[in-house]
Amino acid sequence: MDLSSEKELRELLAFYAEAGVDAALTEDPANRLVAEDARTVTAMRQVDRPGAAAATAGQNQAPVFAAPKMAVAVPDEGQVALARQRAASAATLDELHLQMAAFEGCNLKFTAKNLVFADGNPAADVMIVGEAPGRDEDLEGLPFVGRSGQLLDRMLAAIGLDRESVYIANVIPWRPPGNRTPTPQETEICRPFIERQVELVGPKILVTLGGPSAKTLLNATEGVLRLRGSWKAHVTASGVTIPAMPTLHPAYLLRNPAHKKLAWRDFLEIKAKLLALRAG
Repeated sequence: MDLSSEKELRELLAFYAEAGVDAALTEDPANRLVAEDARTVTAMRQVDRPGAAAATAGQNQAPVFAAPKMAVAVPDEGQVALARQRAASAATLDELHLQMAAFEGCNLKFTAKNLVFADGNPAADVMIVGEAPGRDEDLEGLPFVGRSGQLLDRMLAAIGLDRESVYIANVIPWRPPGNRTPTPQETEICRPFIERQVELVGPKILVTLGGPSAKTLLNATEGVLRLRGSWKAHVTASGVTIPAMPTLHPAYLLRNPAHKKLAWRDFLEIKAKLLALRAG
């Protein structure tokens, strides 16, 4: 390995560590639930086959089979409905925070260290929503405090904003293990909470960071590179329409710095829209 390759490898490993990757995965996904079920079925067939009882006759102990490992339940429509009920019952952000802290219908809660609710000013004109917390966010219980958060702070400063003049949250309030992508079921079960959070904040402008956030809050199907740069609309449960700007996630920009110019154009649009709304 030459020096340049070794340096690139160290930088790549450092990036993964800072991004919160703390678990090694295999090339192919492993469905452990199916594997464990298959082993259980095989064991049961061995007991049921002819002669199995005679083979064990006279032994002091009955055959003992390893129980399948406990698997996290897949969120179902019942949990989604419960999340909607809990979210709708919250009349304030504090009540919503309590409802989310008490909610046990999402499996991510049991692997995360902290609930990452929000940061910034709840009375702000601009609300920013990302996808899910990373390692640093999980440890501190605040959104966007790692490398992505530092870049976001610089992006906000470039248009005259800071964490005291915006409100920041995530679609998913609990960190997925190993920073994996949240499943569609996990996203749907958390959707009522972030939608209620947006409604309670009532910002003049909503900024979605990355494709998952845009797809969740704007009901979009296109990728973020197609969505970004043009104003969309988020409609709350009470019928209020909030102008929304989908843009690139800071984590994506760290991996693709050439696209920072695109995010810069989006933030200039946000600045112009904010000035116009305040003037009107």
